[in-house]
Amino acid sequence: MLAFIFDVDDTLYDQLQPFQLALAQHVNIKELSVEKVFVRSRQYSDQVFQLAESGQITMGEMHQYRIQKALSDFGISMTSSEAAAFQRDYTDFQQEISLIADVRMALDYCLAHGFLLGVITNGPEKHQWRKIEQLQLTKWIQKENIIVSGEVGLAKPQPEIFELAEIKMGLTKSQTYYIGDSFQNDVVGAKNAGWHAVWSNRRGHPPSDASINYDYLINDESSLLHFVQAF
Repeated sequence: MLAFIFDVDDTLYDQLQPFQLALAQHVNIKELSVEKVFVRSRQYSDQVFQLAESGQITMGEMHQYRIQKALSDFGISMTSSEAAAFQRDYTDFQQEISLIADVRMALDYCLAHGFLLGVITNGPEKHQWRKIEQLQLTKWIQKENIIVSGEVGLAKPQPEIFELAEIKMGLTKSQTYYIGDSFQNDVVGAKNAGWHAVWSNRRGHPPSDASINYDYLINDESSLLHFVQAF
């Protein structure tokens, strides 16, 4: 069966919006490119995520590290207590997220055409499920087809989490498309698992690994809806 499996953060909703709202509570953002800080923060987050997942550092330490390092790159210092306060605000604003309109239409199309839908997302169990509930994803995706790294002890880009999805959802590699924004976690992870990789690159990032090629690109010119309508 044809299957579309999704990442969550910055794929199904615009993660920059809650980030900007939270950052504005703590930093003068008028002369700052918030998107560049956001992108840098995501990069630092990816660098230490496995350490947090394995318990070598706490999630709180990871959250503080990524925003402190990102702001430092732009000449702004933030104390650990300020970073913790930023994260609390960021988490609060994430309770107001909503699906990107194009994503909602694509999910409607997939559901109407009987395609299998699923999610693989990295992050702490409770935190990710709060976002899943806020986005009301179970309107389209069965709960048993949603895999959260913090819940299963595996994380993208590890091949084991994709293998787990194959078992849980009954996926066929050649008919499975993974859609995500992180080149390393989503594109590289999916390709190494033998799946088709759909890169949601609305922010125009360069590929982080020149040896890996994505199969399809979603950007401002080519929408997710148009992609799924081709099937």
